[in-house]
Amino acid sequence: MASLQPADAADREDATAFTGRVARWDPAGLIRLRADGDLVRLWATTPFDALVTRAVHGRVVPADVTVHAGNLLSGLAVARADAIDPGPPVDAAWRSQLPPPDGWVTVDEVPATVLAALAEEGATGAKERPGPAGAASTALLDTEVLTVSGAGMRVVINLRMVFALSGMGFAPTLPGEQVRVSATDAWARIDGRFGAVVRRRHALLPLLV
Repeated sequence: MASLQPADAADREDATAFTGRVARWDPAGLIRLRADGDLVRLWATTPFDALVTRAVHGRVVPADVTVHAGNLLSGLAVARADAIDPGPPVDAAWRSQLPPPDGWVTVDEVPATVLAALAEEGATGAKERPGPAGAASTALLDTEVLTVSGAGMRVVINLRMVFALSGMGFAPTLPGEQVRVSATDAWARIDGRFGAVVRRRHALLPLLV
């Protein structure tokens, strides 16, 4: 049986907040728990074809296990024991490749308010031009809304990553709050105060000077 043990109450609250956001999208959504030294890295799929992640201090057994968000949330919110049951493993259901831990280059930092404004504009567009199922259309989600450059690199951010960042509440719009955009040759990442959004991208383009 799988077991998750956050290091303390604060780590448990962080894991609960992360899991609750994922479960709000879909209680059957997948969360992958991976041990990394004294950390447990939580990875989750989203409706936007982007991954979200957050790390908390603690232990997980086995060292790499996938569970349903609703089951993990029930364990975190209800169980009072230090170690909780995250629910039955569903490892075979996880289909997404995880990005590499190393090789990331910081491209630029962007005010969190800019990302919040882009998310609000995108939400308005989704209401005005809904897709076939009433949600945001694929064309809207693929809209490129921000380009950042630095360290000889250029990274294009689309609404999929912006919606995932906003939906998870990773970047509070506090005065001076910044989010960091980084990349590898195959992945783009936006790091906010409370977690990160990661998505595959085209090959990294060098700046022409």
